[in-house]
Amino acid sequence: MRYVAQRVTYLVPTLFLVSIIIFFLMRILPGDVATLILMGPDGTGMPSQEDIARLNAELGLDRPLAVQYFDWIWGLLQLDAGNSLWTGRPVFSELGSRLPLSLELGIITSMLSLLIGVPLGVIAAVKRETPIDYVARIFAIGGLAVPNFWIGILLILELVTFFDWVPPLGYKGPLEDPQAHFQQMIWPALALGYSSSALIARLTRSSMLEVMREDYVRTARAKGLRNSTVITRHVLRNALLPVVTIVGISVAGIIGGTVIMETVFSLPGVGRYMVTAITQRDYPVVQTLVFIFAIAYALANLLVDLSYMFLDPRIRPR
Repeated sequence: MRYVAQRVTYLVPTLFLVSIIIFFLMRILPGDVATLILMGPDGTGMPSQEDIARLNAELGLDRPLAVQYFDWIWGLLQLDAGNSLWTGRPVFSELGSRLPLSLELGIITSMLSLLIGVPLGVIAAVKRETPIDYVARIFAIGGLAVPNFWIGILLILELVTFFDWVPPLGYKGPLEDPQAHFQQMIWPALALGYSSSALIARLTRSSMLEVMREDYVRTARAKGLRNSTVITRHVLRNALLPVVTIVGISVAGIIGGTVIMETVFSLPGVGRYMVTAITQRDYPVVQTLVFIFAIAYALANLLVDLSYMFLDPRIRPR
């Protein structure tokens, strides 16, 4: 518990720095949110400077930046991220209907990455220099070389061409229509998880090959242990340390990938909402979403550090 408390304490300055960067980065982007709002949805309005100044005052954007920043941070500490500049609704209320979908997509993607990447890497290491190994390596190289958005677009093209299936315009919840919901979630999860599983498979293979050359593995084989026992109990556990590190780092890629995949597959999640908010310069929404992403990434790395103690008792804190 002392170790966990220490790690959590380290997260505070990191998140504080992230909040400062995203707050001031949004302010220096070109474009004025008051002008965009007054121009209307079609962008044909011609607002006057008086109208723009009055709307900025109503939105609180005419106050000093330091005051706006500390108001936003104080609101976050009270679980109040403010209101959207466009809809006027609380930001957390807007996120409440979108966050479960993005969490589901991220969890499914992570599970697919592990279920595909780790076994594929183990098989490739055990069957080294065989056709299975070559296929696994080609799979990994392709996943690392091809961008996520291109995989998603290509996947939609193949589904339309061979199965006459297109992403539906309306989202179906898991309780509303389980089959339609599964079809909507599995394809973006596969497209997003391909890169992560390829990286995990490649790293698992190289780590397994390195551990299999260790003396204690040769000793285990000399004692007459079955090959499956040697692989699972002696090789795999020690080879998973670098793999776990990559899994934690890949969380950032999955978070960024949900932004793309939700847009490509027309999913009303947090990622798609963030794209719209950036386009509209909706400061409270973008700031809060980036801050939540930073917290998720930091917690994922905390779980990685804790998993080290489980996999290797030698690095447990004294």
